[in-house]
Amino acid sequence: MDLSDELSTGERIRVLRESRGMTRATLANLCGRGPDWLKKIETGERELRSHNLLLHLGAALQVSDLSVLTGGGEGGPAQLVSLGRMNHPAMPEIWAAVMNRSLTTAVTGPAEPAVLQGRVDQTWRLWHTSDRNRTEVGALLPGLIRDGEAAVRALDGEQRRAALVALSDVYRLTGQATAYVAPAELAWVVADRALSAAQDADQPAAIAAAAWNMGNILRETSYPEEALRIVAEAGDLLRPHLDGAPDDWRGVYGALQLHAAVTVAREGREGEAWRYWDKGDQVAKSLPASYVHPSTVFGRANVDFHAVSVATDLRKAQKALGLADDLDPDVMPSRERRARLWVEVARGHLQRGDRTAALHVMQMAHQIGAETVTYTPSARVVAADLWRSAPRAMRKDAGRLAEAVGVATV
Repeated sequence: MDLSDELSTGERIRVLRESRGMTRATLANLCGRGPDWLKKIETGERELRSHNLLLHLGAALQVSDLSVLTGGGEGGPAQLVSLGRMNHPAMPEIWAAVMNRSLTTAVTGPAEPAVLQGRVDQTWRLWHTSDRNRTEVGALLPGLIRDGEAAVRALDGEQRRAALVALSDVYRLTGQATAYVAPAELAWVVADRALSAAQDADQPAAIAAAAWNMGNILRETSYPEEALRIVAEAGDLLRPHLDGAPDDWRGVYGALQLHAAVTVAREGREGEAWRYWDKGDQVAKSLPASYVHPSTVFGRANVDFHAVSVATDLRKAQKALGLADDLDPDVMPSRERRARLWVEVARGHLQRGDRTAALHVMQMAHQIGAETVTYTPSARVVAADLWRSAPRAMRKDAGRLAEAVGVATV
């Protein structure tokens, strides 16, 4: 993006933020600040003097040099610790499967819906259990997408409805596996197809799960109110069916509550965040103690993990770390979710200024789920921060972590 030399640092930050579709609250949260602070920076009411905060802003806005923010000039900071562009080798094949959808019925017979659903369920398990989940799941997705589309085109009646539910699951999984690496247009297409397939199947739990997925896309692209709206509507749709419903239907309903809790926490709405979390907690209490939803991993452990996330997003570091101290991460069967828990704990330690502890738990997160850490923006921001400002004795370890997750250190 070409920025006028006449723009101030604050104006440059605003232009870059808006070009990336980010709200002030989202960008400020990535920098450990509130939206009012960022507003003052953008309007020139407050001068931005901290190099570390410039580093955070540059990393969050994915620019390669701090002069893009400062306008250069003599004496200005010259080099950003670049986070690089996140990409993944599986993306071309996934792109082709999604964007080159066939309009004709396959010559070979369609997959049986039950067999197709079984393959999807196995791939969801792989997503949650592999430390190379994007690579391994990404290799399977193109075939699942094509087979799911072929089944929907070829079948009718109840078999077609079952195939639509499976196809919706495929597209939800595609959204998870390509998050932060897919072009924006693919992310929206995938989320919309997951919801459309579920609606065509007229199956409330599938619609609610697809809405949960759409809510993720909306929240991560800085549309928090729209994300709240869609998960609330999904909850209203599902609630009348919960009495006597399968456990997985209640699991989806609980996941919607946790989604809303994190969404409002990122906006600083503390009371609402804990009220939504309480609703999710009540759902978990109504389910068997060992219950885990197959795709959202909603259950007792995930509710407790989300309490840490909510507290961290609210910048209640002491509470977040206290909650984390009481957790047994091994009860969570999802490697991906365990790794993200430790990233949240690292963020809490950084909020308290304890970089040694933050580095230790980030190393744990990377050991548990290397690709989860590598392809999660908040984790990369933490890694960049640690490389920049870790204690001297920890610099080598911080550098190794930064290089492992793809953060440039030169």
